[in-house]
Amino acid sequence: MEKVEVTWHEHAVSRDDRQQLNGHRGCVVWFTGLSGCGKSTIANLVDRQLHDQGVHTFLLDGDNVRHGLNPSTAMLAESHDADFAQRFGLGFGPADREENIRRIGAVAELFCQAGLITLAAFVSPYRKDRDLVRHRLEASGGPGDFIEVFVDTPLEVCESRDPKGLYKKARAGELKGMTGIDDPYEAPLKPEITLAGGSAPPDQLAATVIAQLVERGIVSG
Repeated sequence: MEKVEVTWHEHAVSRDDRQQLNGHRGCVVWFTGLSGCGKSTIANLVDRQLHDQGVHTFLLDGDNVRHGLNPSTAMLAESHDADFAQRFGLGFGPADREENIRRIGAVAELFCQAGLITLAAFVSPYRKDRDLVRHRLEASGGPGDFIEVFVDTPLEVCESRDPKGLYKKARAGELKGMTGIDDPYEAPLKPEITLAGGSAPPDQLAATVIAQLVERGIVSG
């Protein structure tokens, strides 16, 4: 295997410098749950409310990231040759999902180091992948950098919403590997925040998240 020389370069501007300028800590708030559970809706509400309070944030959303950082092979083939697209495009099998979350975790860490409150809304069905992101964040920044938010919405509620029509296709056998149908969702064992997605309105759930950020000293009240 080819030896690669990679050296870490310290920055002249530290994370503390950036956080002091921003007026708050950086962290990653990771929303996880089934498709249709309300992750993106709640994360967007949190993003909007924090922004209106002058807090520096950025939202990473599952579908949006697939349009750029982690496109499918077919999407990548529109601008690159077939070999390139096959090598770097990501599908939705277990290994592809693992790499999808690994890349997102690396980007989230960079944003966190920049002092931003980074909101990540991804199904991220495998516990191991989420735990690896947690380990990465806590190894570089310490405890509190990764806040896992489990949007605990019953499958039947998610299916009744079905904003993308994915459950309908999965039930009809037109879509394979659908999380919650024929592919597992591994719920967090000890999330920092659990939201009852099927029994409370999104704005109330968003307020719960912000209250936790205040309680943890990440933002001021």
